[in-house]
Amino acid sequence: MVEQADAAARGGVGASGAARDDFASRWASAVGETVLVGRPELRDVLAALTEDLRAALLGDHHPDAAVRGVGRSLVEHGYVSTTTLERSLVFLGDHLLGHFGVPADHAHRLMAVLGGIAAGYSEALRERTFAQQELTTSAALRTIREAEAALRASEAKFRAVFRHSAVAIAVTGMDNRIVDYNDALLNLLGYTGEELSGLCGRDFIHPDDRGSSDVIPEVLASGERDHVRSELRVVRSDGEVVDVLVAVALVRDDAGEPAYHVTMVESLDEVRALQSQLVRQSLNDVLTGLANRAQFLGWLEGAAGAKGPESLALVVFDIDGFRVVNDAFGHEVGNRILTVVAGHLRTVFERHGQLARIGPDEFGVLVRDPADTPTVVGWVEEAIDLLAEPVWVGDDGIGVTASVGIVVQPARGGNATELLRRLDVTLGWAKEDGKAQWELYDRDRDQRDRPRLRLAASIAGGLEQGDFRVDYEPVYALADGALLAVEARPAWEHPRHGRLDPLSLASLATRTGMAVRLSRWAMERACHHAGAWHAEFGARAPVLTMDLTARQCQEPELVADVRRVLRESGLPANLLRFELGEQLPALIGEDRAEELAILAEHGVRFVLDQVGGGNIPVDKLRKIPLHGVKFQGAPVHGLAEGSNPVDESAAVALLTWARTLGIPRHAAGVGTIAEARRLHELGVTSAQGPLYGTRPLTADEVRALLARS
Repeated sequence: MVEQADAAARGGVGASGAARDDFASRWASAVGETVLVGRPELRDVLAALTEDLRAALLGDHHPDAAVRGVGRSLVEHGYVSTTTLERSLVFLGDHLLGHFGVPADHAHRLMAVLGGIAAGYSEALRERTFAQQELTTSAALRTIREAEAALRASEAKFRAVFRHSAVAIAVTGMDNRIVDYNDALLNLLGYTGEELSGLCGRDFIHPDDRGSSDVIPEVLASGERDHVRSELRVVRSDGEVVDVLVAVALVRDDAGEPAYHVTMVESLDEVRALQSQLVRQSLNDVLTGLANRAQFLGWLEGAAGAKGPESLALVVFDIDGFRVVNDAFGHEVGNRILTVVAGHLRTVFERHGQLARIGPDEFGVLVRDPADTPTVVGWVEEAIDLLAEPVWVGDDGIGVTASVGIVVQPARGGNATELLRRLDVTLGWAKEDGKAQWELYDRDRDQRDRPRLRLAASIAGGLEQGDFRVDYEPVYALADGALLAVEARPAWEHPRHGRLDPLSLASLATRTGMAVRLSRWAMERACHHAGAWHAEFGARAPVLTMDLTARQCQEPELVADVRRVLRESGLPANLLRFELGEQLPALIGEDRAEELAILAEHGVRFVLDQVGGGNIPVDKLRKIPLHGVKFQGAPVHGLAEGSNPVDESAAVALLTWARTLGIPRHAAGVGTIAEARRLHELGVTSAQGPLYGTRPLTADEVRALLARS
């Protein structure tokens, strides 16, 4: 096993890569203090073992044999501290599944993997111990021979080792009668020296195991082996049966004839107790004493099986803003808060269900056969009330709230993976709706949301496969109808759902954090199109306009990205115009406003998109460079023929007032000739909307339009 691990570490056998090396490095950090080897060597060994663990989790066969080899390898490399094993099991239990993205239907294998590691470790440690003991026995036997040759001086040394050894040792004659023993053997068997003297070793063997023990002297006498090891049961003086591992060696006299046997005996109960303790530690959270996620998943698998309860309730508590506590007071206080939270949840749920810490700041509860849903909700509200009580740290009373997801449904024949998904979805609803509240699973809502969630999760794949494109809405001069600009809008030609409109696309991208990546991709693609139009049509090329969100403004490399794209595309900076949402001036700080000012100095233009038609916050506008204002909605539709006089008056007043800003005004959503005429009369310079076509244009269609003009 050592040779295989070393070879794998040197050669990168298996699924090598950054994920494996990163995981091995973190594992090495967790156990580094407990081993006496350099960090690079430790990391290389753990990288090979990481590969074995990943393969065991994902394989089709039961992982016991493979993961036992991982436990054995730890011992064979000399990592024999129980602290090493304990920290390894805790680290693997917390991080192995998530780091490698193990499918949820394999999650139940984690307990088998951890148990197998502990079992393999115990087996190898036992073998190592007895190998060392065998060396001790050989040394003892040599000491006996030397004592016989060197008389009393050498024998005194042997007797000291023999008498004070922690391992039980018996010397038996060829008739199997005990001729010598040490105190450890008396303690193991519960006899006094007087009671033991003259008895046969066979007398202590359990009757059912005597046949196996009788074979040992025959094997040794044949000369086939120097020693024999076997697991047997012995019976103590009080009748208690003890499982032991015996190692028997035959000592021959100077003539080579059998003289006596030396037997070393170790209780297996202690080894197995250690193994059980290690398994328990691998299934429990060290900080709170609660079950951990691995054990919780095991409970859930059992509850969802054919022999599970009729119904179950799953509850997850997620501590809101727990990072604020850690950042403000430190992790020591944060750990104290988690311990208090665990105590409150024990108070409520310990009588009713099984409680576990299933994440850094998440606690899960499994209730079998709850009376009804209102009862479960009542327990949740009781727990929320307890969590509201502040925990005093010095003069600071720290309080926490929790978002809670609740799933109550039939259990028998269910799917544990699906139950966890529903629980996560429900918790997400609680957080989206404002946190500090509970939410009950709603199947109809889940079925409505799930297709959109699948779309949101697959945006990255759509980008990679080239399913996205940039369409353009033309913007025309109200004075003469000339094409002044085109507004870029990313679109997704989904293989199954067809074209997704820009508003839906923006919503999906925001949910998955893909908004910045999608916006950067759209900017690069649109600028390359616009750069090509400028190269071909020169002054007739339109201005490229596109949205710039508050999230994009927070990107530290915004200026560098925009300048890079302009340089690569060949698009002049004055032909790029960003539209800023009406709330953006109030959302960005001084440093972000300076970034926009730098872009403006390079020629990029900015237009405020006044979607709601409310008063423009002039004090906020001073923060950012503006080169235009775009109106849509009420200020535009209020100018239609037959519109409400109040709406028309408000629209005229707003557009007239905006003239005082001294910057061009634009209109979107223009649907009628009457609207366009009134806008032109009020000094609006350009317009876009249904009046000029309801379908967006592709890049090729924009080029064709420019070629005809």
